[in-house]
Amino acid sequence: MNLSSLSASSASSHPLAPYGWDQGWEAEFASHAEQGLLPGRVVRVDRGQCDVVTPAGVVRADTEFVVPRDPMKVVCTGDWVAVDPEGGDPRYVRTLLPRRTAFVRSTSSKRSEGQILAANVDHAVVAVSLAMELDLGRVERFLALAWESGAQPVVVLTKDDLVPDPVTRGHLVEDVQTSAPGVPVLTVSALHGEGLDTLVALVGSGTTVLLGQSGAGKSTLANALVGADVMEVQAARDVDGKGRHTTTTRNLLAMPSGGVLIDTPGLRGVGLFDAGSGVGAVFAEIEELAARCRFKDCSHEAEPGCAVRSAVTDGELPARRLESYRKLMRENQWIVAKTDARLRAEIKKDWKRRGAEGRAALQAKRGGHHR
Repeated sequence: MNLSSLSASSASSHPLAPYGWDQGWEAEFASHAEQGLLPGRVVRVDRGQCDVVTPAGVVRADTEFVVPRDPMKVVCTGDWVAVDPEGGDPRYVRTLLPRRTAFVRSTSSKRSEGQILAANVDHAVVAVSLAMELDLGRVERFLALAWESGAQPVVVLTKDDLVPDPVTRGHLVEDVQTSAPGVPVLTVSALHGEGLDTLVALVGSGTTVLLGQSGAGKSTLANALVGADVMEVQAARDVDGKGRHTTTTRNLLAMPSGGVLIDTPGLRGVGLFDAGSGVGAVFAEIEELAARCRFKDCSHEAEPGCAVRSAVTDGELPARRLESYRKLMRENQWIVAKTDARLRAEIKKDWKRRGAEGRAALQAKRGGHHR
């Protein structure tokens, strides 16, 4: 047996293997192990302290020594950390291991700060309730953040028992599939256990983050995946189908199928944060069409030879998709420009150029009429 297979074997038999510990994390942690520190994964963060699962069990740890100026680098559920091997309660987190992936949203539409929702995630499950009217724009927004994080998105339409007609349900699935190219779309009834096997087969290993707005059925789904009533479930209000914030913290839970689940509070606001490639992935068909536009920097607004607008005219591309794409691209460009002065200047220059071109085109058109 060679050295690498010995290392892989030791990683798979490690007490933290059920929480995602592998050969890569073992190599990353090596220098901290030499200092006698203990590896652990953050399962919950609460007011400057966190619960960390370690080979010695779950310990309470203080994050005082790893408080950064950058809010993007604060300790988050899903992080791998090095903690004191022994000591009081709480112990101290001494360092964070570099993240493989991070699910980030903008904290506010008026500011340009990012908020880490979950770290080191492999799958991002976007829960959408069939008890409410489908908001495809919101689904696209969640998916843009999921793709940007580096995780593989999955859309789960929950409470499918509330849409008993298979034809109606089929139409709803089709609508979501159109808005989610390259993303598995499943229907699930956590209450009756329908569709859960397929979901578990998709996310049964690695780390999965569960996302969605209040009332999407995330806590019921979390209970079904974890196999116990670990999350308190509150009945959704009958009036509008919206739930209360059942989950108020982000918790990392081990699943019996293998892998772990991070449940998140219901997200009312899902602001983009430097998610340009994520938006591109959600609207892959528009990006593909854009490559055929006459102008490389076509804004798909009024330029001649625009393949995207032609596709809308021909009925090949829904107008709603183009409008949603424009909206998310504008929002993302704005948030990036808030933190990048050079880009801000470029955008302003681009606006001026397009304005001048528009005026010139209008003048030429008027001139043509006079002839």
